Amino acid sequence: MDNLKPTTSWKHRLHEIIYEADTKAGKVFDVILLVAIITSVLLVMLESVSSIDDQYHDILNISEWVITILFTIEYILRLISIKNPLKYVFSFYGIIDLLSTIPKYLSFVLVGSHNLIALRALRLLRIFRILKLARYIGASNKLLIALRASKAKIAVFIFFIVIICVILGTLMYMIEGEENGFTSIPRSVYWAIVTLTTVGFGDIAPNTPIGQFIASAIMILGYGIIAIPTGIVSSEMTKIDKINTNTQSCPTCLTDNHKDNAEFCYKCGSKII
Repeated sequence: MDNLKPTTSWKHRLHEIIYEADTKAGKVFDVILLVAIITSVLLVMLESVSSIDDQYHDILNISEWVITILFTIEYILRLISIKNPLKYVFSFYGIIDLLSTIPKYLSFVLVGSHNLIALRALRLLRIFRILKLARYIGASNKLLIALRASKAKIAVFIFFIVIICVILGTLMYMIEGEENGFTSIPRSVYWAIVTLTTVGFGDIAPNTPIGQFIASAIMILGYGIIAIPTGIVSSEMTKIDKINTNTQSCPTCLTDNHKDNAEFCYKCGSKII
């Protein structure tokens, strides 16, 4: 049993650095990855500019390889530091990490002129690295929890909006008719959605006084409706702020947002300290 302690301690220490941000080492690790992610996204953007890519292609390519190797090491370390690696592999962040790393390696496989178009598309997968940023922004975790908690209310709200758009779209189809651009109910519903969301493309517009009155009412209603989802999510975030949580992540199931001083995972029961 004594022989297992150094390995356990080493993995536990590695897990703290990679999956948690409460320690100094964990914060340094997160900052390094933040810089690497932002840099990699900028590189993808710069490569899409032909004049810049033609002049600095080698520099951009070498820089991208350095970042790709860094993310590969990070991915391997994440697998090593947890008890159930498959849990991470098939998790949201695990899939994003893999998608944002493999395109550069696939360039070895997809060679030849007939594959150039596919290769260019695969290179764009690296933009998924920007989704990795969410892991290192504490407020984003609270937002995700608030969205999950309010998903039922938001779903009811969206369903209600769809019903309104269908009714108003059908009504406008009856009032305006094909001569004013409302050629079908689906097209009229499209107009209602565009008007209610205050986008207003202007490709379809009512010409009759009644239609214009209804359009005005829809636009005013749209401004009032915008605030509803914000209020729902804000209410849930206020509840979350009252609960003291930290960045501890369970080494078994990767569940985070544990309460301060928690010794066991609230989901699987594994020891987290």
